[in-house]
Amino acid sequence: MRRTFWLLVGAGTGVWATRKATRMARQLTPQSLAGRAAQQALTTGERLRLFARDVAELTREREAELREAIALDRDPPAAEGAPPRRILKARYTVIDEDKDGH
Repeated sequence: MRRTFWLLVGAGTGVWATRKATRMARQLTPQSLAGRAAQQALTTGERLRLFARDVAELTREREAELREAIALDRDPPAAEGAPPRRILKARYTVIDEDKDGH
């Protein structure tokens, strides 16, 4: 009984190892490697295209925000009920005479 058990375990392990080795050998053929490399290149190209599209879209949004901010600075909207703006007045002295001779 023990010998039969170990015989079946050995046969199962052999079948599993053979299938695994065959699968690995198929994955490492030049055609398979070239196909995977081409697929990765296409995937990378698609990702880069999507990234560039996202960057362009976000750039347009940010530019619109900045243009809107600049437009608000040029022509601020009049708020109703807001207190009048304070105007700072500077003091200055006009010197008419040349005291030091300069």
